[in-house]
Amino acid sequence: MADALARVELVLVRHGETEWSRTGRHTGRTDVPLDARGREQAEAVGAVLAAWTFARVLTSPSARAVETCRLAGFGGAAETDDDLLEWDYGDYEGVTTAEIRRERPGWTLWRDGVPGGETAEQVGARADRFLAGLADVDGAVAAFGHGHILRVLAARWLGLEPVAGRLLALDPATVSVLDHEHEQRVVRRWNDHCGD
Repeated sequence: MADALARVELVLVRHGETEWSRTGRHTGRTDVPLDARGREQAEAVGAVLAAWTFARVLTSPSARAVETCRLAGFGGAAETDDDLLEWDYGDYEGVTTAEIRRERPGWTLWRDGVPGGETAEQVGARADRFLAGLADVDGAVAAFGHGHILRVLAARWLGLEPVAGRLLALDPATVSVLDHEHEQRVVRRWNDHCGD
């Protein structure tokens, strides 16, 4: 069966640092802005992305992703896409893993989920919908988003279950590339830091 995305090179960009990402707070739907370092990182992302010509530029509607996209030099070309929103952490929004584990020892997002938020399968369905929307693209696509959704997106690109995203650490202000080797979908580059 032919791969509908055979002509797509997908460049994933995690937004720059925020106060919450720096302190380990789960930041799903809260619109936390980039901090000063995050703004510098976003500009450094632009230098790395200058090597590409993008057929499409897509961004999460969250301010931290939109601002990263703008500071990287792609704001004028960007379209927002709700499927790139971060995982909805529900009752754990703004809470650190250490704080959660005081109540739920050994808790992990990937195995245990979040009360009142999305499941890994729901995030995976959004990732699948996002990828399906690229079927008519011929060329490189930039996707500005967040740590967990981009990890799930990479897992789904590879044909893995959404929870396989747990194996793919992704730091702020990084560039990752999903591509093809012959007919096989592959990770060409992962978690490359910009401006550190």
